[in-house]
Amino acid sequence: MSQKTGHAETVKVTFDPTRVSYRDLLKVFFDNHDPTTADRQGPDVGSNYRSAIFANSDEQVREAKAYIGTLAQSPRFRGKTITTTVQTAPTFYPAEDYHQNWHAMHGGSCQVKHL
Repeated sequence: MSQKTGHAETVKVTFDPTRVSYRDLLKVFFDNHDPTTADRQGPDVGSNYRSAIFANSDEQVREAKAYIGTLAQSPRFRGKTITTTVQTAPTFYPAEDYHQNWHAMHGGSCQVKHL
């Protein structure tokens, strides 16, 4: 990605709120990446690797911002700045085929913390 588009590499999550809450998804999101590094995740650097939440409703935007506010007061983030941005979801563009199922194609190298 050229970093000239303003796009972010992201995952579109579709969920059933009767089975998992949005708050639980926020917990998984923040447990699985470092939201304090601006424009970087692991070895990947650039604005397209920024920590961002693209919410599907004003209610989700409010809930995500409130969750970040709570996290910011927690011992885990004391003295650090959470750089995660929150906005209403723009148009989603699926990645090229060679980016699909990245985790599985690369030997499951990611350590994902689940609910």
